[in-house]
Amino acid sequence: MSENRPIRRALLSVSDKEGLVDLGRALAARGVELLSTGGTAHTLRQAGLEVIDVSEVTGFPEMMDGRVKTLHPKVHGGLLALRDNDEHVAAMTEHGIVEIDLLVVNLYPFEATVAKGADYDTCIENIDIGGPAMIRAAAKNHAFVSVVVDVEDYEKLLGDMDQHDGATCPKFRRKLAQTAYARTAAYDAAVSTWMANAIGIENPRRRAVAGTLAQTMRYGENPHQKAAFYKDGSDRPGVATAKQLQGKELSYNNINDTDAAFELVAEFDPADGPAVAIIKHANPCGVARGATLKEAYSRAFDCDRTSAFGGIIALNQTLDVETAKVISEIFTEVVIAPQIDPEAAEIFAKKKNLRLLETGGLPDPRAVAQTIRQVSGGYLVQDKDTGHVSLEDLKVVTKRAPSEEELKDLLFAWKVAKHVKSNAIVYVKDGATVGVGAGQMSRVDSTRIAARKSEDMAAELGLSEPLTKGSVVASDAFFPFPDGLLTAAEAGATAVIQPGGSMRDDQVIAAADEAGIAMVFSGMRHFRH
Repeated sequence: MSENRPIRRALLSVSDKEGLVDLGRALAARGVELLSTGGTAHTLRQAGLEVIDVSEVTGFPEMMDGRVKTLHPKVHGGLLALRDNDEHVAAMTEHGIVEIDLLVVNLYPFEATVAKGADYDTCIENIDIGGPAMIRAAAKNHAFVSVVVDVEDYEKLLGDMDQHDGATCPKFRRKLAQTAYARTAAYDAAVSTWMANAIGIENPRRRAVAGTLAQTMRYGENPHQKAAFYKDGSDRPGVATAKQLQGKELSYNNINDTDAAFELVAEFDPADGPAVAIIKHANPCGVARGATLKEAYSRAFDCDRTSAFGGIIALNQTLDVETAKVISEIFTEVVIAPQIDPEAAEIFAKKKNLRLLETGGLPDPRAVAQTIRQVSGGYLVQDKDTGHVSLEDLKVVTKRAPSEEELKDLLFAWKVAKHVKSNAIVYVKDGATVGVGAGQMSRVDSTRIAARKSEDMAAELGLSEPLTKGSVVASDAFFPFPDGLLTAAEAGATAVIQPGGSMRDDQVIAAADEAGIAMVFSGMRHFRH
């Protein structure tokens, strides 16, 4: 196991031909004999390389539309034989099996086929069988065999061979084997997840989750915690798929907060006008619409200027120069937008610590997906909260119905409350948050905190009264007692949206009527823990 192992014969069989010819030439130049299959062999021959077909080695042609070509003892024996085991060596000699020292395989593009929306039968045909079998065989025998499954490892392979006179070292082969097993595990996870969805199994007996390393990090939430960022392969626009135009690498907390910000701002359709969300510690400290992005940002900023310092800013439209100028006036960790005007990017270039991300689009807030959260001994899986209510879904439960303007603000507040940690209270006035209370053990405390923040901002802005006067308020879950609603009324709220469903709904409705507040039930809860 501790020996370097020379590479004299390699089997190459890849779907992704990127870098294949260069690798083939480099191996041939080092005196490696090349075995190959189908399209891979054809590509190598077109490049002028000498290649032996696997069918010549096995004595069997490729058959059944290519389903059977490498599933043969002369292939797997060449991969699995222990070179230091006399019985294995004797069996190889008796049956004419040649050693395969290097396997280079990447699999049928199953994930890409599913992503394109292919039908069931097409997806089935893109499930690789021979590839995973060979990968697992070579990885098991990594004491003697090198196995490469990722294009990015081609240069590393050649570098290790050059360092060890045409051989690979044990440490490198072990790393390759681990990567190989992770790849087949991820592949099987993709297949099993797709099949469960395709045949309508909501909660399969076994569930596999996989990801690809995108970034190692200096630390996690705190400096003593190690962390890394993995991508799941989906194409949902957001922090995982964004192009970073400038700034340091995103930290663990940056990624978490940026995701929260962009998912929130995506609730507001760009066709309905500009919107901006400012996030701090995964909670919004300001969200607003405006006639322009600059106005939307300014109104969001005025909800809680203190918390906005060092925050994350997400926009639902192309970031323009005027908006970039006002954003650059304070310290901001991350700015994320679907598109960024080149001149706006130039303004931020002076802010070297600011991370600037361009996503190319907005995520669909109603797209079906799942969320996963680890707990001791397992993990919880649930549907992503894609819940949405429209004007027609609202039920007026008080004597006074909300005005048209109040209804607009109630729906705005409801969208924001969905993205605030529970217990969530959101005051909104004229399409902008004016107070946010998040993550409290008591709903009435969230109501008070949000109102107090509005009072503080009124003093900072030189206003005669807090903007909660004449606002509406959203509660992510029902008011269990009238106290929370009455606290909102004292802060100046004139209308309320909440799910309803409390055993004391009648008391809460009566309190609203007595205070002259309009209230609607959404019939939907938005807990966010």
